[in-house]
Amino acid sequence: MKALLIMRPGGPDVLQLTDCPSPEPEMDEVRVRVHYAGINFADIMARRGLYPDAPPLPACMGYEFSGEVEKTGEGVKEFREGDRVFGLSRFQGQAEQVVVSSQQLFHIPEFMSMDQAAALPVNYLTAWVLLRVLGNLQADETVLIHNAGGGVGLAALDIATHVGARTLGTASAHKHEFLSRRGCQHLIDYRAGDWEPEVLRLTGNAGVELVMDPIGGRHLKKSYRVLRATGRLGMFGISTAAEGSGGRLLGLLRMATGMPFFHPVSLMNGNRAVFGVNMGRLWHEPEKVRQWMGALLEGVREGWVRPHVDKVFVAGLAGEAHQWIEARRNLGKVLLDFRNA
Repeated sequence: MKALLIMRPGGPDVLQLTDCPSPEPEMDEVRVRVHYAGINFADIMARRGLYPDAPPLPACMGYEFSGEVEKTGEGVKEFREGDRVFGLSRFQGQAEQVVVSSQQLFHIPEFMSMDQAAALPVNYLTAWVLLRVLGNLQADETVLIHNAGGGVGLAALDIATHVGARTLGTASAHKHEFLSRRGCQHLIDYRAGDWEPEVLRLTGNAGVELVMDPIGGRHLKKSYRVLRATGRLGMFGISTAAEGSGGRLLGLLRMATGMPFFHPVSLMNGNRAVFGVNMGRLWHEPEKVRQWMGALLEGVREGWVRPHVDKVFVAGLAGEAHQWIEARRNLGKVLLDFRNA
């Protein structure tokens, strides 16, 4: 089979489609013939040598996929050869074949396309935990969604709109029209000026109840400042580490520089909370993940969960897909097509 490997830390040219042995499913495992694999910012961080959870290089990344069941291991009863499925993988998903535990696999409903299914797992589960599980967003509250045009941002808009919360989003100006159609009520062009005073203006200087921050570094200080009493700051990324040039060490320095320290006493006195979400560290909670996915699939059936595929690249053009995301050109999910890799 063909697998997309990161051969060494570097630019998009270090990505290489490579012949690898087909994986064999063991007890309670399923092998899937991959049609589509999602790309997440963690893949870009890994390619640049900035992702601590990445496997040793050369490595095949990929946290999510959709496809057809090809082979099942002993003990698997829920899935059969030919079933349309999607799921989560602890790496190895960006390949023609992937083997995962049956607990990490889900049937694709008749009302979902194969590409929509690949766009669902990471973005929507991350947004669900940020907003509903840890963020506890309520109908009378306001949420600030940074990078609202990204995959997690769009997922958060769907969920927050369904809850009935007021939505503020930061995004570059050319994305505003699309995001307005997706339901974002107030959009801020972060490239045109400081977004912090605009958030305070829109909230009558009260601030917001929830902030979703994928950027990290100094940006977290500003996100924390716009919280009102009982506000929550949800962190789910450190994209500041991948900005600019200078290699791995400079990227790590950018990440660490200005990162705030949230003291328990100041949090207590300010009646605020700070939390983080990393779906890559939830493999030991398959029951919870299945419960959350069940709620999201019900949302798809009801029409308020709307996975949006921005662009599909053939697997051999994975480098162009990385560049597309790094340039922040995507609105929603970017996928790799492995059907003819």
